[in-house]
Amino acid sequence: MGSEALFVYDLSSFLNPFILLGVATFGNTLGSIVNYWLGFKGEEYLLRKNYLQIEKLAKAERFFNRYGGYSLLFSWMPIIGDPITFVAGILKYDFKRFLILVTLTKFGRYLFLLGGYFYFS
Repeated sequence: MGSEALFVYDLSSFLNPFILLGVATFGNTLGSIVNYWLGFKGEEYLLRKNYLQIEKLAKAERFFNRYGGYSLLFSWMPIIGDPITFVAGILKYDFKRFLILVTLTKFGRYLFLLGGYFYFS
């Protein structure tokens, strides 16, 4: 809840909410891109060090091929969001689709917080 708390705090400091929305979305999306890249480039290393087994990778790939886009809609969630974006990189999910889905979910999270802040204040 670090970025969410900071976002609400910054809103209470009367900073421009639209700039905050853009910066928070950009920063959080950039973090997901880093996770994707680490997965994309780290697959060989993970397999070589036996941190990742081919059988589990194949199972994850089947799941992701079936629900990949839908699962990325949960990339905004704490705890499970980062692993989802990491797996998308390992499985070489289409980066354009990844970027669109992740950006929309991150934007939606902060838009929800923005609306809630103004509704309750």
